[in-house]
Amino acid sequence: MWRQAYWDEPLITEFRGKGRQGYLIPKEDLDVEIKLPDSIRRTKDPELPEVTELEVVRHFIRLSQMSFGVDTGMMPLGSCTMKYNPKIEEESGIAESIHPLQDQETVQGNLEVMYEMQRWLAEATGMDQCSLQVPAGSAGELAGVLMMKKYHTDLDRERGDMLVADSAHGTNPASAAMAGFNVIYIKSNTEGLVDMKVLRETVSENVAGFMLTNPNTLGLFEENIKEIADLIHSVDGVLYYDGANLNGILGVARPGDMGFDIVHLNLHKTFGVPHGGGGPGAGAICAKGKMTSYLPFPVIERDENNYVQSKPDRTIGKISVFHGNFGNLMRSYVYILGLGEEGISMIGKMSTIATNYLIAKLRNVNGLELMAPHRFRKHEVVFSAKRLADETGVTAFDIAKSLLDRGFYAPTIYFPPNVEEALMIEPTETETVETLDQFAEAIKDILEKAYSNPASITSAPHNTSVGRLDQVKANHPSTLTPTYRVLKTRLSSQRGD
Repeated sequence: MWRQAYWDEPLITEFRGKGRQGYLIPKEDLDVEIKLPDSIRRTKDPELPEVTELEVVRHFIRLSQMSFGVDTGMMPLGSCTMKYNPKIEEESGIAESIHPLQDQETVQGNLEVMYEMQRWLAEATGMDQCSLQVPAGSAGELAGVLMMKKYHTDLDRERGDMLVADSAHGTNPASAAMAGFNVIYIKSNTEGLVDMKVLRETVSENVAGFMLTNPNTLGLFEENIKEIADLIHSVDGVLYYDGANLNGILGVARPGDMGFDIVHLNLHKTFGVPHGGGGPGAGAICAKGKMTSYLPFPVIERDENNYVQSKPDRTIGKISVFHGNFGNLMRSYVYILGLGEEGISMIGKMSTIATNYLIAKLRNVNGLELMAPHRFRKHEVVFSAKRLADETGVTAFDIAKSLLDRGFYAPTIYFPPNVEEALMIEPTETETVETLDQFAEAIKDILEKAYSNPASITSAPHNTSVGRLDQVKANHPSTLTPTYRVLKTRLSSQRGD
Protein backbone atom coordinates (compact mmCIF):
# COMPACT_ATOMS: atom_id res chain seq x y z
CA MET A 1 0.00 0.00 0.00
CA TRP A 2 1.30 3.43 -0.90
CA ARG A 3 2.12 5.03 2.40
CA GLN A 4 0.09 7.91 3.72
CA ALA A 5 2.08 11.11 4.08
CA TYR A 6 1.00 14.72 4.26
CA TRP A 7 4.14 16.81 4.03
CA ASP A 8 3.89 20.56 4.05
CA GLU A 9 7.25 21.02 2.39
CA PRO A 10 8.21 24.63 1.65
CA LEU A 11 9.98 25.68 -1.49
CA ILE A 12 13.75 25.86 -1.26
CA THR A 13 13.51 29.63 -1.81
CA GLU A 14 11.42 29.91 1.36
CA PHE A 15 14.41 28.87 3.47
CA ARG A 16 15.52 32.46 3.93
CA GLY A 17 16.80 34.75 6.63
CA LYS A 18 18.74 32.12 8.56
CA GLY A 19 22.20 33.38 7.70
CA ARG A 20 23.37 29.87 6.87
CA GLN A 21 25.45 28.65 3.98
CA GLY A 22 26.53 25.28 2.72
CA TYR A 23 29.84 26.25 1.17
CA LEU A 24 32.51 28.94 1.22
CA ILE A 25 33.72 30.87 -1.80
CA PRO A 26 37.34 31.97 -1.43
CA LYS A 27 37.71 35.72 -1.60
CA GLU A 28 39.71 36.95 -4.54
CA ASP A 29 41.83 40.06 -4.15
CA LEU A 30 40.57 41.64 -7.34
CA ASP A 31 39.70 45.24 -7.91
CA VAL A 32 36.88 44.97 -10.45
CA GLU A 33 34.38 47.71 -11.03
CA ILE A 34 31.26 46.99 -13.04
CA LYS A 35 29.37 50.01 -14.18
CA LEU A 36 25.67 49.37 -14.51
CA PRO A 37 22.96 51.92 -15.19
CA ASP A 38 20.65 52.51 -12.26
CA SER A 39 17.67 51.39 -14.35
CA ILE A 40 18.80 47.75 -14.24
CA ARG A 41 20.37 47.69 -10.76
CA ARG A 42 18.61 45.76 -8.04
CA THR A 43 16.86 47.82 -5.42
CA LYS A 44 17.12 45.02 -2.85
CA ASP A 45 19.07 41.83 -2.34
CA PRO A 46 17.89 38.73 -4.25
CA GLU A 47 15.74 36.38 -2.20
CA LEU A 48 18.05 33.38 -2.25
CA PRO A 49 17.82 30.37 0.04
CA GLU A 50 20.18 30.43 3.01
CA VAL A 51 20.61 26.78 3.80
CA THR A 52 23.19 24.23 4.80
CA GLU A 53 24.08 21.26 2.61
CA LEU A 54 22.15 19.00 4.98
CA GLU A 55 18.98 21.08 4.58
CA VAL A 56 19.33 20.97 0.80
CA VAL A 57 19.78 17.19 0.77
CA ARG A 58 16.83 16.57 3.10
CA HIS A 59 14.61 18.96 1.14
CA PHE A 60 15.13 17.21 -2.19
CA ILE A 61 15.01 13.72 -0.68
CA ARG A 62 11.63 14.59 0.86
CA LEU A 63 10.42 15.82 -2.52
CA SER A 64 11.63 12.63 -4.19
CA GLN A 65 9.67 10.59 -1.65
CA MET A 66 6.52 12.38 -2.73
CA SER A 67 7.05 11.35 -6.36
CA PHE A 68 6.27 8.14 -8.22
CA GLY A 69 8.56 6.49 -10.77
CA VAL A 70 9.19 3.13 -12.37
CA ASP A 71 11.70 2.39 -9.59
CA THR A 72 8.88 2.97 -7.09
CA GLY A 73 6.15 0.82 -8.59
CA MET A 74 4.38 -0.37 -11.72
CA MET A 75 3.69 2.33 -14.31
CA PRO A 76 1.13 0.80 -16.71
CA LEU A 77 0.97 3.75 -19.12
CA GLY A 78 -0.49 2.42 -22.35
CA SER A 79 1.59 3.11 -25.49
CA CYS A 80 4.40 4.57 -23.41
CA THR A 81 6.26 1.35 -22.52
CA MET A 82 7.35 2.58 -19.10
CA LYS A 83 9.50 -0.38 -18.23
CA TYR A 84 12.39 -0.79 -15.84
CA ASN A 85 15.69 0.68 -17.03
CA PRO A 86 18.71 -1.44 -15.98
CA LYS A 87 21.05 0.60 -13.81
CA ILE A 88 24.14 -0.56 -15.64
CA GLU A 89 23.06 1.82 -18.40
CA GLU A 90 23.94 4.71 -16.11
CA GLU A 91 27.56 3.53 -16.10
CA SER A 92 27.84 4.24 -19.83
CA GLY A 93 28.86 7.87 -19.42
CA ILE A 94 31.47 7.82 -22.19
CA ALA A 95 29.78 10.78 -23.89
CA GLU A 96 30.64 13.18 -21.08
CA SER A 97 34.29 13.56 -22.06
CA ILE A 98 33.74 13.81 -25.82
CA HIS A 99 33.15 17.04 -27.75
CA PRO A 100 30.86 16.79 -30.78
CA LEU A 101 33.21 18.92 -32.88
CA GLN A 102 36.23 16.68 -32.35
CA ASP A 103 37.94 15.34 -35.44
CA GLN A 104 36.35 12.01 -36.34
CA GLU A 105 39.75 10.33 -36.16
CA THR A 106 39.70 10.95 -32.39
CA VAL A 107 36.21 9.55 -31.78
CA GLN A 108 36.37 6.26 -33.63
CA GLY A 109 34.99 4.40 -30.62
CA ASN A 110 31.90 6.60 -30.54
CA LEU A 111 31.36 6.22 -34.26
CA GLU A 112 31.73 2.45 -33.92
CA VAL A 113 28.96 2.45 -31.30
CA MET A 114 26.70 4.41 -33.64
CA TYR A 115 27.56 2.16 -36.57
CA GLU A 116 26.70 -0.96 -34.60
CA MET A 117 23.48 0.60 -33.28
CA GLN A 118 22.44 1.42 -36.84
CA ARG A 119 23.06 -2.20 -37.90
CA TRP A 120 21.28 -3.68 -34.90
CA LEU A 121 18.21 -1.46 -35.25
CA ALA A 122 18.04 -2.06 -38.99
CA GLU A 123 18.16 -5.80 -38.38
CA ALA A 124 15.51 -5.65 -35.65
CA THR A 125 13.10 -3.69 -37.86
CA GLY A 126 13.83 -5.25 -41.25
CA MET A 127 15.13 -1.98 -42.67
CA ASP A 128 18.25 -1.33 -44.77
CA GLN A 129 19.70 1.71 -42.98
CA CYS A 130 19.11 3.85 -39.90
CA SER A 131 19.99 7.36 -38.80
CA LEU A 132 20.40 8.12 -35.09
CA GLN A 133 19.93 11.83 -35.61
CA VAL A 134 16.46 12.24 -34.13
CA PRO A 135 16.23 13.10 -30.42
CA ALA A 136 12.85 11.43 -29.79
CA GLY A 137 9.82 9.77 -31.36
CA SER A 138 7.98 12.93 -32.33
CA ALA A 139 11.10 14.17 -34.13
CA GLY A 140 11.29 10.76 -35.82
CA GLU A 141 7.73 11.20 -37.06
CA LEU A 142 8.55 14.63 -38.43
CA ALA A 143 11.63 13.22 -40.13
CA GLY A 144 9.51 10.45 -41.66
CA VAL A 145 6.88 12.75 -43.15
CA LEU A 146 9.56 15.15 -44.40
CA MET A 147 11.22 12.20 -46.13
CA MET A 148 7.91 11.35 -47.79
CA LYS A 149 7.39 14.95 -48.82
CA LYS A 150 10.84 15.25 -50.39
CA TYR A 151 10.43 11.90 -52.16
CA HIS A 152 7.30 13.05 -53.94
CA THR A 153 8.72 16.52 -54.59
CA ASP A 154 11.77 14.98 -56.26
CA LEU A 155 9.40 13.20 -58.63
CA ASP A 156 7.75 16.55 -59.52
CA ARG A 157 4.36 15.63 -58.17
CA GLU A 158 2.06 17.10 -55.58
CA ARG A 159 0.86 14.70 -52.95
CA GLY A 160 -1.24 16.60 -50.43
CA ASP A 161 -2.96 13.87 -48.38
CA MET A 162 -1.52 11.90 -45.46
CA LEU A 163 -3.54 8.96 -44.19
CA VAL A 164 -3.54 8.36 -40.44
CA ALA A 165 -5.29 5.59 -38.49
CA ASP A 166 -8.01 6.91 -36.19
CA SER A 167 -6.35 5.09 -33.27
CA ALA A 168 -2.97 6.70 -33.98
CA HIS A 169 -0.95 8.67 -31.49
CA GLY A 170 -1.82 12.35 -31.59
CA THR A 171 1.67 13.22 -32.76
CA ASN A 172 1.03 11.41 -36.07
CA PRO A 173 -1.49 13.92 -37.43
CA ALA A 174 0.45 16.76 -35.79
CA SER A 175 3.67 15.79 -37.57
CA ALA A 176 1.85 15.40 -40.90
CA ALA A 177 0.20 18.80 -40.50
CA MET A 178 3.55 20.42 -39.64
CA ALA A 179 4.91 19.10 -42.92
CA GLY A 180 2.01 20.69 -44.78
CA PHE A 181 -0.12 17.62 -45.43
CA ASN A 182 -3.88 17.36 -45.28
CA VAL A 183 -4.62 14.69 -42.65
CA ILE A 184 -7.27 12.08 -43.50
CA TYR A 185 -8.27 9.66 -40.75
CA ILE A 186 -8.91 6.03 -41.64
CA LYS A 187 -11.54 4.62 -39.33
CA SER A 188 -11.27 1.34 -37.51
CA ASN A 189 -13.83 -1.42 -37.97
CA THR A 190 -15.77 -3.14 -35.20
CA GLU A 191 -12.80 -5.44 -34.63
CA GLY A 192 -10.53 -2.49 -33.85
CA LEU A 193 -8.50 -2.90 -37.05
CA VAL A 194 -8.08 -0.67 -40.11
CA ASP A 195 -11.36 -0.69 -42.05
CA MET A 196 -10.18 -2.00 -45.42
CA LYS A 197 -13.31 -0.82 -47.22
CA VAL A 198 -12.72 2.75 -46.03
CA LEU A 199 -9.03 2.52 -46.94
CA ARG A 200 -9.74 1.29 -50.48
CA GLU A 201 -12.21 4.12 -51.01
CA THR A 202 -9.74 6.71 -49.72
CA VAL A 203 -6.48 5.75 -51.43
CA SER A 204 -5.85 7.91 -54.48
CA GLU A 205 -3.06 9.45 -56.55
CA ASN A 206 -3.04 12.34 -54.08
CA VAL A 207 -1.98 10.16 -51.13
CA ALA A 208 1.63 10.67 -50.03
CA GLY A 209 1.60 7.88 -47.48
CA PHE A 210 -0.05 6.13 -44.57
CA MET A 211 1.09 6.50 -40.93
CA LEU A 212 0.37 3.32 -39.02
CA THR A 213 1.64 1.27 -36.12
CA ASN A 214 1.42 -2.49 -35.76
CA PRO A 215 0.34 -3.73 -33.30
CA ASN A 216 -2.06 -0.81 -33.22
CA THR A 217 -2.96 1.38 -30.27
CA LEU A 218 -5.59 -1.11 -29.10
CA GLY A 219 -2.85 -3.72 -28.83
CA LEU A 220 -4.24 -5.60 -31.85
CA PHE A 221 -2.11 -6.87 -34.70
CA GLU A 222 -3.19 -5.50 -38.07
CA GLU A 223 -3.73 -8.83 -39.77
CA ASN A 224 -4.32 -7.18 -43.18
CA ILE A 225 -0.98 -5.40 -43.15
CA LYS A 226 0.31 -7.00 -46.37
CA GLU A 227 -2.82 -5.92 -48.24
CA ILE A 228 -2.52 -2.45 -46.71
CA ALA A 229 1.08 -2.20 -47.90
CA ASP A 230 0.19 -3.34 -51.41
CA LEU A 231 -2.65 -0.82 -51.57
CA ILE A 232 -0.45 2.12 -50.52
CA HIS A 233 2.35 1.04 -52.84
CA SER A 234 -0.07 0.71 -55.76
CA VAL A 235 -0.17 4.52 -55.92
CA ASP A 236 3.54 4.82 -55.05
CA GLY A 237 2.68 5.98 -51.56
CA VAL A 238 5.00 5.45 -48.59
CA LEU A 239 4.06 3.25 -45.64
CA TYR A 240 5.36 4.71 -42.38
CA TYR A 241 5.69 2.77 -39.11
CA ASP A 242 5.19 4.52 -35.78
CA GLY A 243 7.61 2.62 -33.54
CA ALA A 244 5.87 3.44 -30.26
CA ASN A 245 4.34 -0.05 -30.17
CA LEU A 246 7.34 -2.04 -31.36
CA ASN A 247 7.72 -3.51 -27.86
CA GLY A 248 4.83 -5.85 -28.64
CA ILE A 249 6.54 -7.60 -31.56
CA LEU A 250 10.27 -7.02 -31.00
CA GLY A 251 12.19 -10.19 -31.70
CA VAL A 252 9.13 -11.84 -33.25
CA ALA A 253 8.10 -9.80 -36.31
CA ARG A 254 9.67 -6.93 -38.28
CA PRO A 255 7.95 -3.92 -39.88
CA GLY A 256 10.17 -4.22 -42.97
CA ASP A 257 8.83 -7.71 -43.63
CA MET A 258 5.29 -6.35 -43.44
CA GLY A 259 5.90 -3.80 -46.20
CA PHE A 260 6.76 -0.66 -44.23
CA ASP A 261 9.19 1.74 -45.92
CA ILE A 262 10.11 4.02 -42.98
CA VAL A 263 10.29 3.22 -39.27
CA HIS A 264 10.88 5.55 -36.35
CA LEU A 265 11.98 4.11 -33.03
CA ASN A 266 11.75 5.41 -29.48
CA LEU A 267 14.89 4.27 -27.72
CA HIS A 268 13.34 5.69 -24.54
CA LYS A 269 10.49 3.20 -24.85
CA THR A 270 11.55 -0.02 -26.50
CA PHE A 271 15.28 -0.01 -25.84
CA GLY A 272 15.55 0.78 -22.17
CA VAL A 273 16.47 4.47 -22.06
CA PRO A 274 14.79 6.26 -19.09
CA HIS A 275 11.45 7.68 -20.14
CA GLY A 276 9.44 10.55 -18.76
CA GLY A 277 10.02 13.77 -16.92
CA GLY A 278 10.18 15.79 -20.11
CA GLY A 279 13.21 14.05 -21.57
CA PRO A 280 15.75 13.89 -22.86
CA GLY A 281 14.65 11.07 -25.14
CA ALA A 282 16.44 9.37 -27.98
CA GLY A 283 15.30 7.98 -31.28
CA ALA A 284 16.20 6.52 -34.62
CA ILE A 285 14.71 6.78 -38.08
CA CYS A 286 15.19 3.79 -40.37
CA ALA A 287 14.33 3.25 -44.02
CA LYS A 288 14.23 0.60 -46.70
CA GLY A 289 15.06 0.66 -50.41
CA LYS A 290 14.69 3.99 -52.18
CA MET A 291 13.77 5.81 -48.97
CA THR A 292 17.25 5.34 -47.45
CA SER A 293 18.50 8.19 -49.68
CA TYR A 294 16.32 10.62 -47.71
CA LEU A 295 17.50 9.79 -44.18
CA PRO A 296 18.78 12.65 -41.98
CA PHE A 297 22.54 12.93 -41.85
CA PRO A 298 25.00 11.91 -40.64
CA VAL A 299 24.73 8.18 -41.21
CA ILE A 300 27.82 6.30 -40.00
CA GLU A 301 29.54 4.04 -42.49
CA ARG A 302 32.72 1.99 -42.41
CA ASP A 303 35.51 2.11 -44.95
CA GLU A 304 38.65 -0.05 -44.96
CA ASN A 305 40.23 1.58 -41.93
CA ASN A 306 37.80 3.95 -40.22
CA TYR A 307 34.23 4.79 -39.32
CA VAL A 308 33.12 7.89 -41.21
CA GLN A 309 30.14 10.20 -41.34
CA SER A 310 28.13 10.00 -44.53
CA LYS A 311 25.41 12.14 -46.07
CA PRO A 312 22.65 10.29 -47.98
CA ASP A 313 22.18 11.52 -51.55
CA ARG A 314 18.77 13.13 -51.08
CA THR A 315 18.87 13.70 -47.32
CA ILE A 316 16.31 15.93 -45.67
CA GLY A 317 19.15 17.41 -43.63
CA LYS A 318 19.44 17.43 -39.86
CA ILE A 319 16.64 17.06 -37.34
CA SER A 320 18.84 17.92 -34.35
CA VAL A 321 22.38 19.15 -33.82
CA PHE A 322 25.44 16.95 -34.19
CA HIS A 323 24.67 13.22 -33.67
CA GLY A 324 21.41 13.28 -31.76
CA ASN A 325 21.37 12.43 -28.06
CA PHE A 326 24.56 10.37 -27.91
CA GLY A 327 24.39 9.90 -24.13
CA ASN A 328 21.10 8.05 -24.46
CA LEU A 329 22.33 6.16 -27.51
CA MET A 330 25.02 4.75 -25.21
CA ARG A 331 22.40 3.71 -22.69
CA SER A 332 20.47 1.87 -25.37
CA TYR A 333 23.67 0.33 -26.68
CA VAL A 334 24.41 -1.12 -23.24
CA TYR A 335 20.79 -2.32 -22.95
CA ILE A 336 21.02 -4.25 -26.22
CA LEU A 337 24.45 -5.66 -25.36
CA GLY A 338 23.19 -6.80 -21.99
CA LEU A 339 20.22 -8.68 -23.45
CA GLY A 340 21.93 -10.09 -26.52
CA GLU A 341 20.05 -11.69 -29.39
CA GLU A 342 18.27 -14.21 -27.17
CA GLY A 343 17.17 -11.58 -24.66
CA ILE A 344 15.92 -9.18 -27.33
CA SER A 345 13.91 -12.01 -28.88
CA MET A 346 12.03 -12.43 -25.57
CA ILE A 347 10.83 -8.82 -25.25
CA GLY A 348 7.85 -9.09 -27.60
CA LYS A 349 6.94 -12.53 -26.27
CA MET A 350 7.06 -11.59 -22.59
CA SER A 351 5.22 -8.28 -22.99
CA THR A 352 2.48 -10.10 -24.93
CA ILE A 353 2.20 -12.82 -22.29
CA ALA A 354 2.00 -10.20 -19.52
CA THR A 355 -0.80 -8.32 -21.29
CA ASN A 356 -2.91 -11.38 -22.03
CA TYR A 357 -2.40 -12.68 -18.51
CA LEU A 358 -3.78 -9.40 -17.19
CA ILE A 359 -6.71 -9.59 -19.62
CA ALA A 360 -7.52 -13.08 -18.34
CA LYS A 361 -7.57 -11.75 -14.77
CA LEU A 362 -9.90 -8.86 -15.66
CA ARG A 363 -11.96 -10.27 -18.53
CA ASN A 364 -15.19 -10.90 -16.60
CA VAL A 365 -14.94 -8.13 -14.00
CA ASN A 366 -18.19 -6.22 -13.63
CA GLY A 367 -17.91 -2.70 -15.04
CA LEU A 368 -15.24 -3.22 -17.69
CA GLU A 369 -15.77 -4.06 -21.35
CA LEU A 370 -13.33 -5.08 -24.06
CA MET A 371 -13.61 -4.49 -27.81
CA ALA A 372 -13.19 -7.71 -29.80
CA PRO A 373 -12.73 -9.82 -26.65
CA HIS A 374 -12.01 -12.94 -28.74
CA ARG A 375 -8.76 -11.42 -30.04
CA PHE A 376 -5.43 -11.72 -28.29
CA ARG A 377 -3.57 -8.49 -27.60
CA LYS A 378 0.13 -7.79 -27.94
CA HIS A 379 1.86 -5.29 -25.63
CA GLU A 380 -1.20 -3.43 -24.30
CA VAL A 381 -4.95 -3.56 -23.83
CA VAL A 382 -7.67 -0.92 -23.80
CA PHE A 383 -10.64 -1.55 -21.52
CA SER A 384 -13.76 0.60 -21.58
CA ALA A 385 -15.25 1.76 -18.26
CA LYS A 386 -18.32 3.27 -19.95
CA ARG A 387 -20.75 0.80 -18.39
CA LEU A 388 -19.26 1.48 -14.97
CA ALA A 389 -19.63 5.22 -15.51
CA ASP A 390 -23.23 4.84 -16.65
CA GLU A 391 -24.18 2.63 -13.71
CA THR A 392 -22.21 4.24 -10.87
CA GLY A 393 -20.90 7.61 -12.02
CA VAL A 394 -17.33 6.36 -11.48
CA THR A 395 -15.23 7.20 -14.53
CA ALA A 396 -11.94 6.03 -16.00
CA PHE A 397 -10.43 9.17 -14.48
CA ASP A 398 -11.64 8.10 -11.02
CA ILE A 399 -10.20 4.60 -11.46
CA ALA A 400 -6.85 6.08 -12.42
CA LYS A 401 -6.80 8.33 -9.35
CA SER A 402 -7.83 5.48 -7.07
CA LEU A 403 -4.98 3.29 -8.33
CA LEU A 404 -2.57 5.84 -6.84
CA ASP A 405 -3.93 4.91 -3.41
CA ARG A 406 -3.01 1.30 -4.05
CA GLY A 407 0.65 1.73 -4.99
CA PHE A 408 0.29 1.87 -8.76
CA TYR A 409 0.71 4.67 -11.23
CA ALA A 410 -2.33 5.58 -13.29
CA PRO A 411 -2.74 3.99 -16.74
CA THR A 412 -3.35 6.09 -19.83
CA ILE A 413 -6.98 7.24 -19.88
CA TYR A 414 -9.35 8.55 -22.56
CA PHE A 415 -7.06 7.34 -25.32
CA PRO A 416 -7.48 6.17 -27.98
CA PRO A 417 -10.54 8.32 -28.67
CA ASN A 418 -12.43 5.52 -30.44
CA VAL A 419 -12.97 3.81 -27.06
CA GLU A 420 -15.27 5.56 -24.58
CA GLU A 421 -13.98 5.85 -21.01
CA ALA A 422 -10.76 4.19 -22.13
CA LEU A 423 -8.32 2.60 -19.70
CA MET A 424 -5.17 1.85 -21.68
CA ILE A 425 -2.87 -0.54 -19.83
CA GLU A 426 0.61 -1.72 -20.81
CA PRO A 427 2.22 -3.95 -18.17
CA THR A 428 5.52 -4.44 -20.13
CA GLU A 429 7.77 -7.47 -19.94
CA THR A 430 9.60 -6.32 -16.81
CA GLU A 431 6.79 -6.71 -14.25
CA THR A 432 6.59 -9.93 -12.26
CA VAL A 433 3.52 -12.15 -12.17
CA GLU A 434 3.04 -11.20 -8.51
CA THR A 435 2.90 -7.52 -9.43
CA LEU A 436 0.40 -8.24 -12.22
CA ASP A 437 -1.75 -10.15 -9.71
CA GLN A 438 -1.64 -7.22 -7.29
CA PHE A 439 -2.57 -4.78 -10.06
CA ALA A 440 -5.52 -6.93 -11.13
CA GLU A 441 -6.72 -7.18 -7.53
CA ALA A 442 -6.42 -3.40 -7.16
CA ILE A 443 -8.63 -2.89 -10.24
CA LYS A 444 -11.17 -5.41 -8.92
CA ASP A 445 -11.25 -3.72 -5.52
CA ILE A 446 -11.82 -0.32 -7.09
CA LEU A 447 -14.70 -1.64 -9.24
CA GLU A 448 -16.33 -3.37 -6.28
CA LYS A 449 -16.21 -0.18 -4.23
CA ALA A 450 -17.51 1.78 -7.22
CA TYR A 451 -20.75 -0.18 -6.95
CA SER A 452 -20.92 -0.27 -3.15
CA ASN A 453 -19.48 3.14 -2.19
CA PRO A 454 -18.80 5.26 -5.30
CA ALA A 455 -17.94 8.38 -3.28
CA SER A 456 -14.84 6.64 -1.93
CA ILE A 457 -13.57 6.33 -5.51
CA THR A 458 -14.71 9.65 -6.96
CA SER A 459 -12.85 11.48 -4.18
CA ALA A 460 -9.58 9.53 -4.59
CA PRO A 461 -6.67 9.65 -4.09
CA HIS A 462 -6.64 9.75 -0.28
CA ASN A 463 -3.24 8.27 0.62
CA THR A 464 -0.91 10.33 -1.53
CA SER A 465 0.97 13.42 -0.43
CA VAL A 466 -1.35 15.56 -2.58
CA GLY A 467 -5.03 14.81 -3.04
CA ARG A 468 -7.21 15.45 -6.06
CA LEU A 469 -6.63 18.88 -7.54
CA ASP A 470 -9.06 21.15 -9.32
CA GLN A 471 -8.41 19.93 -12.87
CA VAL A 472 -9.97 22.96 -14.54
CA LYS A 473 -7.95 25.38 -12.45
CA ALA A 474 -4.76 23.36 -12.90
CA ASN A 475 -5.07 23.46 -16.70
CA HIS A 476 -6.49 26.93 -17.23
CA PRO A 477 -3.94 29.26 -18.88
CA SER A 478 -5.06 32.22 -16.80
CA THR A 479 -4.14 30.47 -13.57
CA LEU A 480 -1.12 32.36 -12.29
CA THR A 481 -1.08 31.07 -8.74
CA PRO A 482 2.14 29.11 -8.11
CA THR A 483 1.53 25.39 -7.92
CA TYR A 484 2.89 25.13 -4.42
CA ARG A 485 0.21 27.52 -3.12
CA VAL A 486 -2.49 25.27 -4.56
CA LEU A 487 -0.84 22.21 -3.05
CA LYS A 488 -0.53 23.85 0.35
CA THR A 489 -4.21 24.77 0.34
CA ARG A 490 -5.12 21.22 -0.56
CA LEU A 491 -2.86 19.73 2.09
CA SER A 492 -4.31 22.03 4.73
CA SER A 493 -7.86 21.07 3.83
CA GLN A 494 -6.95 17.37 3.97
CA ARG A 495 -5.56 17.76 7.47
CA GLY A 496 -8.53 19.84 8.59
CA ASP A 497 -6.44 22.95 9.31
